Amino acid sequence: MENIVSLKDLVVEFEDGERILKSISLDIKDKEFVTFLGPSGCGKTTTLRIIGGFLEPTSGDVFFEGKRINGLPPHKRNVNTVFQRYALFPHLNVYENIAFGLRVKKTSEKEIVKRVGEMLELVNLKGFEKRSVNRLSGGQQQRVAIARALVNHPKVLLLDEPLGALDLKLRKEMQTELRKIQQALELTFVYVTHDQEEALTMSDTVVVMNNGLIQQIGSPTDIYNEPVNAFVADFIGESNIVNGCMPEDCVVEFMGRKFKCVDKGFDPNETVDVVIRPEDVKVIPADKAKLTGIVESVVFKGVHYEMTVDGVDHKWIIHSTKAEPVGAMIGMDFDPFDIHIMKKTEEE
Repeated sequence: MENIVSLKDLVVEFEDGERILKSISLDIKDKEFVTFLGPSGCGKTTTLRIIGGFLEPTSGDVFFEGKRINGLPPHKRNVNTVFQRYALFPHLNVYENIAFGLRVKKTSEKEIVKRVGEMLELVNLKGFEKRSVNRLSGGQQQRVAIARALVNHPKVLLLDEPLGALDLKLRKEMQTELRKIQQALELTFVYVTHDQEEALTMSDTVVVMNNGLIQQIGSPTDIYNEPVNAFVADFIGESNIVNGCMPEDCVVEFMGRKFKCVDKGFDPNETVDVVIRPEDVKVIPADKAKLTGIVESVVFKGVHYEMTVDGVDHKWIIHSTKAEPVGAMIGMDFDPFDIHIMKKTEEE
């Protein structure tokens, strides 16, 4: 697939010198579902606004299909945006809200009827044409906003936390719907969220951001299973993160014990972050374990139990289909490939 959007060395700086984006570079492929994921203030919405033309970078370039588009206003870009606040026109019905952009472009009435009809079918709102948008549910309003953005046939759809105002059940339903729409139309979707599950569920590619920098780019599977640093590991799902060192290749030492791992290429005795997912901690008899701890709490999560275990120097989180009683002494073990070794980041 060819790149449809390319960002090169983007910097956004306030007048007081504070940098919101610190030299961001990224290629977005045609027909790809890309999600910017990160905590509030990390720069993800700022990046989206630059792609949409609502904000100009302090320095750096934006390319669309190979052409530099810095300074090009939003209405001249083949890009549309859906915001968290849908900004529907309250005095217009569903049909006219969707048709609005086409009327601005002086599209023929025949073409408007055809395209709006297609969009209503796509977002499952056929029969709602004359309904006031004020009488729609949050999920229905969101569908109208998506249809209005798509009716102009943009090549890229930007979505800035569009599901944030919906309840959990509806949000999950709309995640599935958005993915279906993206695949049916074969468009490029660029999505912004701080919800890790949302990013992992919907995306082809996840771009994890923090403090104005891209931390990692990869598939949901890669981001979850092979985080590049402790921030990504901690932000994407739950993780046990402990201090360790690498005395030699494929051997890591933490909490006073040595374990086999699969990582190599570190300096002898280099200080590292050791990351182990809760579901990868195996509970074994305490007398057969290198590490032991006391079960402090047990919470049933539906598909597993979550246990908090006091390991003296670290509170371990363990996910298991079998619960151990509170107060029990347990042992903990890990397979070599479940121990992820991270270089210490500069911030640490």
